[in-house]
Amino acid sequence: MIAQTFQDAFSPQWITTHLPNPTHDLLILHDIIPWQPIIERLAPFYNPYKGRTGHSLRILVATSILCRLRQLSDRKVIENIQENRYMQYFCNVPDHRLMTFVNPSTLCRFRKRLGKEGTLIIEEQVFAHLKRNAVIDADMMLMDTTVLESPIIYPTDVRLLYKAFDKMAALATDAKLDLWWDQPHVKQRWRAYNLNQKDRLVYLGEFHTMFVPAFASFAAHLEHLPASPLRQRWSHLLDVLRLLNEQTQQKLAGESHIAHRLVSLDDLDARPIKKGKSHPSTEFGTTLQMTFNRQGFMITTDNFIGQPNDTTLYGPTLQRFRERMHAYPGTAVTDLGFRSANNLKRNAQHIAHVFMGRSLDVDEAQQEACRKARSATEGFIAVAKHLRGFARSLYRGLHGAILWTRLGQCTYNLQKFLQLYRAEALEESTLSKLRL
Repeated sequence: MIAQTFQDAFSPQWITTHLPNPTHDLLILHDIIPWQPIIERLAPFYNPYKGRTGHSLRILVATSILCRLRQLSDRKVIENIQENRYMQYFCNVPDHRLMTFVNPSTLCRFRKRLGKEGTLIIEEQVFAHLKRNAVIDADMMLMDTTVLESPIIYPTDVRLLYKAFDKMAALATDAKLDLWWDQPHVKQRWRAYNLNQKDRLVYLGEFHTMFVPAFASFAAHLEHLPASPLRQRWSHLLDVLRLLNEQTQQKLAGESHIAHRLVSLDDLDARPIKKGKSHPSTEFGTTLQMTFNRQGFMITTDNFIGQPNDTTLYGPTLQRFRERMHAYPGTAVTDLGFRSANNLKRNAQHIAHVFMGRSLDVDEAQQEACRKARSATEGFIAVAKHLRGFARSLYRGLHGAILWTRLGQCTYNLQKFLQLYRAEALEESTLSKLRL
């Protein structure tokens, strides 16, 4: 069960006494985030009749947002709330509960319960609230792709085989089975490889020779396991190791371009991605596509496994932009990667100007504005990656990457709102509506 309403924990006198800075960003965000609509949409994620009443959704949502705003871990954000009155007020944690209001593990379970669907609700409610009050407009669409790096060690083919032995050993321990390979010998060869990584292909062949019989025995042991969650994990790992065995054989045969290549046994969705940079030439993770408006608000985000062709992404992303903004943009701006004859003509009756990396795509009167918008796109992505946490996901897999970017999109737009607020670009009537 979960409460579907909340009450403000602080009196006006407490606010005056403890929060002397009325323009602090957390005070502003506290007033503009639509807490009650968010709580009402998230309440169905809990059973209305069974179990004891859970933690306040108001506190859990605010703490999750604060994690992304301040780029803090679950443990650190709780420590900071306990020490900072502005954070305490933003999260609506009363004084008498401050030292015990939530456990870090509760935040982890909360995110798992919501998943990407629940996280999307938080983002959509904040976005719709800003858009409804004319803070976000659809005059121009800026589109580009980047890489959301996965939290993995730089992969090598030998490292993957060595990691496979660790994965098999963990399951063997859970099944109370003795290891069926010479583990000290595997560790000895791993140390030798790290001392002499110039002969990688030689060591790859050696590790593959040790891996093949161990993998065959691993598959044979599966047949004797009873139906259980352990058997499911064993079967899942068997499928992964089968792919690893096949791609290692391809590598030893001299193939350098292997389709759908595994680069991690922990994050199976991560792929090697080249994005045209000299260093690093290859990044490992998922493709992240973003669209912005000219103000810099992030309108859409999409995560893709591998490196799909940008020209195929343009149409669906344009449609998502239209659905979110309920209108086509007046101008669409991309780089040359999205350029194709079909994309230049796509929805021409609705979009006045389409700029895809060449000045001649638009009239001379529009060229300077489009070039500046293209440069601004690079700046918006740089801010998102280096200041707002989009450089690397803290979760594994495409599902986790989507959760990470959805909440990141929400907090990015809140920060963008603060920039407009401080630049006095918003009318007082708009601010009054947002605070309702």
